[in-house]
Amino acid sequence: MNGTDGAAAQSGRGDAAASDHLLASVIREESARIVAALTRWLGSLDLAEESVAEAIEEAVREWRTRGVPPNPGGWLTQAARHNALDRLRREKRYREKLALLADPAEAAPLTGTGTGEPDERLPLLFGCCHPAISPDAQLALTLRAICGLTTAQIARATLTPESTVAQRIVRAKRKIGATGIPLRIPEGSERAARLDIVLTVVSVMYNEAHLVAGGDAAADRDLADDAVWLARVVAHELPREAEAQGLLALLLFHRAREGARAVDGELVLLADQDRARWDRRLIAEAQAVLEKAAKLRRPGRWQLHAAIAACHSDTRDGGDTDWLQVLTLYDMLLAYDRSPVVRLNRAVALAEVDGPQAALDEVDALGRALTGYHLWHAVRARMLRLLGRRDEAMAEDLRALELTANEAERRLLEARVDR
Repeated sequence: MNGTDGAAAQSGRGDAAASDHLLASVIREESARIVAALTRWLGSLDLAEESVAEAIEEAVREWRTRGVPPNPGGWLTQAARHNALDRLRREKRYREKLALLADPAEAAPLTGTGTGEPDERLPLLFGCCHPAISPDAQLALTLRAICGLTTAQIARATLTPESTVAQRIVRAKRKIGATGIPLRIPEGSERAARLDIVLTVVSVMYNEAHLVAGGDAAADRDLADDAVWLARVVAHELPREAEAQGLLALLLFHRAREGARAVDGELVLLADQDRARWDRRLIAEAQAVLEKAAKLRRPGRWQLHAAIAACHSDTRDGGDTDWLQVLTLYDMLLAYDRSPVVRLNRAVALAEVDGPQAALDEVDALGRALTGYHLWHAVRARMLRLLGRRDEAMAEDLRALELTANEAERRLLEARVDR
């Protein structure tokens, strides 16, 4: 019995909310392995993924009414196998595969490959995040094939119409099948660039958790939990990849602050957060992971992002933040990532070191690239307010308010405008 099986057995026949939580945990651990195994035998990611997705939907319906079974991983495996058999019977071209799946005694197990073997979820993850697939489709396919979210859950979690999500997933799977995208972990010089795409998708997954209007539209799945889990999988399976460790450290630092970031549904900015609410256990873990990355002596952008987060987490009071160190780290980060958003964040640190006018000059230089980004207007408003230009600051806050649909952010901006 694995960890998720044990948790399920201990839970007994819990209520629907407990079932949702356990289901998310089981799916994260089991679904990608089943998808990978079925894909290997069938030669079709599309057929494998659809069979597992149907099993997940069946589990949601049944477990909510009858409780989580003692062996949920085995339940999902058998349901997916049954769904594959049904599809094979309807599709002539897969008939030769039918005998293999129909007789469990002849089929290889659909569970993990054992402690000495590589985690088969990793090749599947790299396939889902192949550069030939669009970024939106990479995210949607990863959430479905790796994390096991249903199409409806992905739609709720990313504020995207369900039909659009479904189309992205279908197109991504067709791309993999039509172009022969291999499900493998890249080696050699190809590894770094491909890994960065994977880590970017995981980071976007975490960020999406904070973009849901109202904050609870996807209450049956927490994308932040899914992202941290997936970052752990990648870091564990690629222990010599410093950037994989760096992203895990970054997400752990962010996760540690969740209890103070939103209080009673209201967004609290970093400078105003009650740091006693931060999870010091997660911060300690993040620091240890970041130190592990540093020992590999292969710096990169995710490690620098994590180091910046560590500067904030090291202090018990916002006023004690070493802003010169933060600014120095941002300057180092620019060697790896000169995106406008990184430069905007650097301007916030610059204001603490060289004052708001120097920061405003940097912010204004980003205007053409970020004029449609609500946080550019919010940062510009802050700099203008520090310079005593209140009318201009209010105009920028109003523009930021127009550009965001996130209810928590809107309430925070409205409070500024009403002052």
